[in-house]
Amino acid sequence: MTFLEDRDLEDVPSIPEYYKGKTVFITGGSGFMGKVLVEKLLYSCTDLDRIYLLVRPKRGVTPENRLAEIFASRCFDRLREERPGVFESKVFFIAGDCSEVALGLSEEDRALLLNRTNIIYHVAASVRFDDPLKKAVKLNLRGTVEMIELAKEVQNLESFIHVSTTYSNTNRNPIEEILYPPLADWRETLEICENIEEQTLNSLTPKFLGEMANTYVLCKQLAEHVVYEQRGKLPVVIIRPSIVLASVKEPAPGWIENFNGPVGLIVASGKGILRTLYADPLVSGDYIPVDVAIKGFIAASWTRGTKKLEPSDDTPIYNVCNGQMGYHVTAEEILSIGHKITDEVPLDNVVWTAGGAITDNKYLYYVYVIMLQLLPAILIDTLLWLLGKKTMLVKIQRRVYVANLAIAYFLTHTWTFSNENFMSLRSKILDKDKLHFYYIMENIDMYEYLKTGIMGGRRYLLNEKDENLPKARAHYKRMAILDTLVKCLFYGYIVWRIINSSLVCNLFG
Repeated sequence: MTFLEDRDLEDVPSIPEYYKGKTVFITGGSGFMGKVLVEKLLYSCTDLDRIYLLVRPKRGVTPENRLAEIFASRCFDRLREERPGVFESKVFFIAGDCSEVALGLSEEDRALLLNRTNIIYHVAASVRFDDPLKKAVKLNLRGTVEMIELAKEVQNLESFIHVSTTYSNTNRNPIEEILYPPLADWRETLEICENIEEQTLNSLTPKFLGEMANTYVLCKQLAEHVVYEQRGKLPVVIIRPSIVLASVKEPAPGWIENFNGPVGLIVASGKGILRTLYADPLVSGDYIPVDVAIKGFIAASWTRGTKKLEPSDDTPIYNVCNGQMGYHVTAEEILSIGHKITDEVPLDNVVWTAGGAITDNKYLYYVYVIMLQLLPAILIDTLLWLLGKKTMLVKIQRRVYVANLAIAYFLTHTWTFSNENFMSLRSKILDKDKLHFYYIMENIDMYEYLKTGIMGGRRYLLNEKDENLPKARAHYKRMAILDTLVKCLFYGYIVWRIINSSLVCNLFG
């Protein structure tokens, strides 16, 4: 329990009451968690004054068009149906970039934020594990520094929520809700990365990483210290989500926007593309549904915002994770459950049945990749080429292989995360707020949850229609028959060769 929960909260306003008339500034609002955060705030705290989203031009698309693209997401279907006009009237863009000095803000926009903002959510981050150090530092470390510098000047700041990750200290186990000693001086790291050419820096990266898994977790660890230095000076809170998955309920059951985590593995396996996985079969990851995480974000900003800042205040840290709340599923169980789900609700146009092998032996994995993924992909692409059609499977298999290696460290190691603060936080949610903001994982049925996630993957990631399920089932049955036939022919040929080998003939001749 942090000092925020260790007080009487019965007389504080409810969460919607607290947010009434407030102005919220969010970075990362175009991302998976950011969209759900915006949607939940607008849906359950509709009387807030406005939300400003930091939006940068991307690939020639203006911030205005990017804001329209964000709202076009199906994440906001519920809002469009039940709270029409709320997004358009309360969400505005601020042109800028977290990786730029002073966030790339114009003088007018900066003045606007300084005068109006009450609550800040710093969600923006590059979550690519294989980013070069210079790039990772620019967004994940410099972005945090620039956000803190902005927060120092905000006139009526009530809470600053910094979103980190439970994996920011992968060199430790267990990982508690405390700040661990820095692995480097963040100021020196920033200076080095900004003044040394990228090629030289890349050669020095292994020394920078030390025991850390990759540039992402290193920068997240250092960024926490940027925030923590403001304890007692700014109303800061550090939130550490674990692996964020599809929603349980909000904004819709199974809402998902990326292929990260188990859903991605099951989809790739269900399509018949993923035939082997480099992972420890018994390693269990820590997964948190996105709507559970976002409720934690909002509850944390409420507890911080309803307490006057004092110089003696510490920085609360919440491991927003499964932790002690629910069932932990292993990599082996994920694929096993996934195979059952895809038998029941198969994906459209699968290239083969779900299956494959899990191994934590890297050399055996390479053999499996060649035999089970690459060679079949080459064969199918060759047939497509001969038929005059577009080839694609070898390119897809290359992406699957690179993605597997990028997350291999997390699939071959297990961490125990403490989440007492996160559980204590939910115990302080007022009775009148529990319907919209109380979070729980203890009653989640993993099979049904993953099934809902796969259905969400069909709808939101693959754009496959539910009415196509009968056709998908029929195609999957044909592929299952073909799979059985191929296996019978293969093993039959092996047996025939053994029976007709000279050794067997000599023994029984």
